Amino acid sequence: MSDLTLTEAVDAIYASIKNNNEDIDLHIAALKAAMAREGAKEAVFEPAKLAQSNRQGRKIMQSYFKKKGVAVSFTA
Repeated sequence: MSDLTLTEAVDAIYASIKNNNEDIDLHIAALKAAMAREGAKEAVFEPAKLAQSNRQGRKIMQSYFKKKGVAVSFTA
């Protein structure tokens, strides 16, 4: 897999979520690598682009990503 920018990695996560979480773990690993390269402490997502943008859906996403070593926050 080529080195993605942080924005490309986040977009890949959105695409994976829309495709029923297809290859989500690979995309999370790519996101984690992009964050390390760019010095980002957390990944920021837009709730409107998520399949479940309610509070419960966001908390599940945060929990899963945290297990993979990625801190997640959401725009207002």
